[in-house]
Amino acid sequence: MKLDAVEIFTVGNPPPGYGGRYFLLVKVHTDTGLHGWGECYAAAVGPTAMHAVIEDVFNRHMRGCDPAEIEKMFRRVHSSGFTQRPDPTVMGAFSGLEMACWDIRGKALNQPVHALLGGRVQERVRAYTYLYPMEGEDPAGFYNSPQRSAQAASEWIERGFTALKFDPAGPYTIMGGHQPSQYDLDRSEAFCREIRKAVGARADLLFGTHGQFTPDAAIRMGRRLEAYDPLWFEEPCPPDMSGDLAKVAQAVRVPIATGERLTTKYEFAHVLRSGAASILQPALGRVGGLWEAKKIAAMAEGFGAQLAPHLYAGPVEWAANIQLALSCPNFLIAETIGEGLGFQADLLVEPIRVERGHIIPPSGPGMGIDINEDVLKAHPYKGDRLHLEMQDRPLRYDGEERFAGG
Repeated sequence: MKLDAVEIFTVGNPPPGYGGRYFLLVKVHTDTGLHGWGECYAAAVGPTAMHAVIEDVFNRHMRGCDPAEIEKMFRRVHSSGFTQRPDPTVMGAFSGLEMACWDIRGKALNQPVHALLGGRVQERVRAYTYLYPMEGEDPAGFYNSPQRSAQAASEWIERGFTALKFDPAGPYTIMGGHQPSQYDLDRSEAFCREIRKAVGARADLLFGTHGQFTPDAAIRMGRRLEAYDPLWFEEPCPPDMSGDLAKVAQAVRVPIATGERLTTKYEFAHVLRSGAASILQPALGRVGGLWEAKKIAAMAEGFGAQLAPHLYAGPVEWAANIQLALSCPNFLIAETIGEGLGFQADLLVEPIRVERGHIIPPSGPGMGIDINEDVLKAHPYKGDRLHLEMQDRPLRYDGEERFAGG
C-alpha cells in the first residue's frame, strides 16, 4: 500500500468561531482505495500559502511511501531541506498528513490508533474547557467579568467538568513579553478568587496567558494567583524562552504548562532539561504528529512531567488527541471546546461525545471518526486571514483594556 494523493480543505468555522477562524483538514488517499483524515494546526501563514506547503511536503517527501513509514517520512521532512531543526509551518503540514497515515494504518489493520501506539492504558479521558459566553452575550462583557465567569464555571461543574480554563490577563499583543498593567493584575486575581469561590474543591483552575510576559512580569502575575491553587499557569512567557519559563517555575508555587506553539521533540527537550514546565501541551497538528507526540510523552515520563494535549482546532486534531491520551501513562487532561457540540460535531458523521466532563473515545478503527463531506464542502473559507491573530499595538497602561477573548 502506497500513499497516492492528498485533498486539502480549508473549512470556515461559523460564528461563534470557537476553535479558530478555520480548520485545515487533509484527506490522504492510497493506491488501494483507503483514505485517512488529518488536521494541520499551523497559523504562521495564510491558507493559500499553507495549501502550497502541504502539497509540497506530501509530493516531495511522502507520495509513494508506505503509510507505515512514519519515521522515514519525518526524517525527510525535518532534514532534507538542509534545516535539521523545527519549522512550525513545514511541521504543521506534515503533522496533519502524518495523522492521516495513522488513520489509514488503523483502518487497514481494523485497529484503533491507540492500539498501534502501545495499547490503551487510560480508562477515561478527563477533559477541560475554556469558559465561553452564552449565545448572544457580549464577549467583552463576559471576558472582563469575574462574576460572570464564576457563574459559567458553576454551570460547567454541574455538567461534570472537573477543570476549567480562562485567560483574563489582557490582550494578546505582538509586543510581548511585556509587563502587565495593574488592571490586568487585579482582574486576574479577581477571576481566580471568584471562580474558586464558585467551584470550591470540585474543579481545578487553569490560568492561561498565551506567552505575554517577561519573566519578572510573569512572577508578579503568578504570585497573585498562588492563593487560589491553580493546576497550572500556562505559557506565561513567549514559547521559545524556556530559560525564562524556568525562572518563573522556580519563583512561583504554581505548576507551569507550555507547548501548544512548540514543534517536535527537540523544542520540548529544552523545556524538560531546563525545568521550565511540568505539564506539556503539544498541539498534534503542529508538533510533528502522533508519533512525535508519543516520543514527547515518553521523554516527559523521565522528567516527572505530564501530558495535556492542546486543542484550539477542529475535530480531527481532537480525535488524534484522544488516541494519544489513551496510550500515555502520564496523561493528565485533554482540552475540549465545550462538549464538542456545534460545528465541530456537524463535521463528523458520528460526533465525539463528552459525558460528565470525560471524553467518550470513538470505537471505530483508525482515528475512529469520519468526516461529513457535505458539511465540509458547504463551508469553504474564502478569506485570507490567519487562523489566529494577535493585536498589533502595545498594551496600554492608562486605562483598563476591554479584552474580548481570543
